[in-house]
Amino acid sequence: MLKKEREYFILQQLNIHNKVLVSDLCQAMNVSEDTIRRDLQTLSDNGKLMKVHGGALSNSFGGNQSIKNPIYAQNEKETIARKAVTLVKDGMLILLTGGSTIVEMIRHLPKNLNATFVTPSLTAAMALTTYTNCQVVFIGNTLLNTAKMAYGSEVFQKLADIHADLAFIGTNSVDIEHGLTDTDWEILEVKRAMMKASDKTILLAISEKVNTHQRLTCCKIEDINILITELPTNTNILQPYIQKGITVL
Repeated sequence: MLKKEREYFILQQLNIHNKVLVSDLCQAMNVSEDTIRRDLQTLSDNGKLMKVHGGALSNSFGGNQSIKNPIYAQNEKETIARKAVTLVKDGMLILLTGGSTIVEMIRHLPKNLNATFVTPSLTAAMALTTYTNCQVVFIGNTLLNTAKMAYGSEVFQKLADIHADLAFIGTNSVDIEHGLTDTDWEILEVKRAMMKASDKTILLAISEKVNTHQRLTCCKIEDINILITELPTNTNILQPYIQKGITVL
């Protein structure tokens, strides 16, 4: 595989999953760690990604979108957002993770909505401040800088005291066999706690994340109540999820 092809593959994986690991890239492209590290350094030097220990993050990870780094799959995420907000009603207590799809959902909420939102995501909390009838509760005091998300004991303690109506979860990867999976322990543990604290778990996922999996398991597929993608519900890849009893929107 040529260098430009490797770089294209790396950026494609970052756009879909926000984070890549050197070890996974080596396996996927059958090249050495030194080769991947050089590729990541080149892409970092050119401002295409954020190089971190063991891998890289997309420039948009944690809500760092800009004109230079626009949101990936913007149209798809807008479609998901429009579907998601139909589930939100006045008086609800709602949990939100972070991520660009969650932020897009927030932008589509009714302006006169009266609800309470609890989130460990700094980006989500800031986006919610434009809704003057909503109460916004930001939990946590230790920030995972790369994701703009709080984590640690305070987050888990606060979530343990909450009984929410809905939890909207941003998705890294989901498939039937492995369930909801991720690449980051801290974010994974926060998602688990949010799911436990809510009556319903709702995944927001562009279709490129469906039928993919990562190394770390967050939950089984049976623990998911609703899956929202940009696709029509009769699309073939969604049928196995419907057969598992998941409501697909």
